[in-house]
Amino acid sequence: MGAKSEALAKQFEAKVQDAATVMQKLSDVDWKKTTPGEKWTVGVVAHHVASSHEGIANIVKAVASGQAMPTFTVEMLDAMNHKHAQENANATKAHTLVLHQKNATAAAVAVRALSDDQLAKSATVLQGMPAMSVEQMITGILIGHVDEHVGSIRKTVGA
Repeated sequence: MGAKSEALAKQFEAKVQDAATVMQKLSDVDWKKTTPGEKWTVGVVAHHVASSHEGIANIVKAVASGQAMPTFTVEMLDAMNHKHAQENANATKAHTLVLHQKNATAAAVAVRALSDDQLAKSATVLQGMPAMSVEQMITGILIGHVDEHVGSIRKTVGA
């Protein structure tokens, strides 16, 4: 909607493209390697990134629209991530790449739709952590999430 949201969307899209490039180059052997950080296979980490864009974008939209955030703890996040890892242990690279693009496109559209006033709204997303503005959520959570996990994949496969 504004110059700031457009810049944030472009920054996110650049990270998404970088992640897609890394994912596309992964061999079948790489896909099955275990990351030291997450202790999941590279394929599970890639699928986690791909599937998370949507959920993070939904949090961003909720805070931007003034909705109250439900109680969400680190333990709840860990349990959700553990369940995702178990349920998607056999996710394929082809499926993950399609999901990555679909969810990233939707997240970028959501970011672009935000006004400067919405970017300034804030909420506590994770209990025990300080409140964050929507802009901080986009940079720290949406974009940072891609950076963190793609970095882990790179480290694991030597890319």
